[in-house]
Amino acid sequence: MSQDNKITQEELTRVTELNSKMVQIQGEIGAGELRKADLVAMFAKESEQMEVIKKELEDTYGKVNIDLKDGSYELIPEEEKE
Repeated sequence: MSQDNKITQEELTRVTELNSKMVQIQGEIGAGELRKADLVAMFAKESEQMEVIKKELEDTYGKVNIDLKDGSYELIPEEEKE
C-alpha cells in the first residue's frame, strides 16, 4: 500500500471520532433495550400480583370499583342475564 492511498490525518481523526461515537450510541441503545426488557418483565410481574389482589378483593367485597385516593368503593351492578 502506498502513501498515496491514505486519507489525511485530520480526516482519519474525524472518521474515527464519529465511529467511536456511533459505537457508543449503539451500546447505549442495546443497554436501553435490555432495560426495557427488564421493565416489561417487572410490569408483567406487578400485573400478575394486581390480578391476585383483585381476585381477593372480589371474593371479599364482590365486584367493586375502588377509589384509589381513599379506599372507598362502589358496587358494580350485575348485568342482567337474558
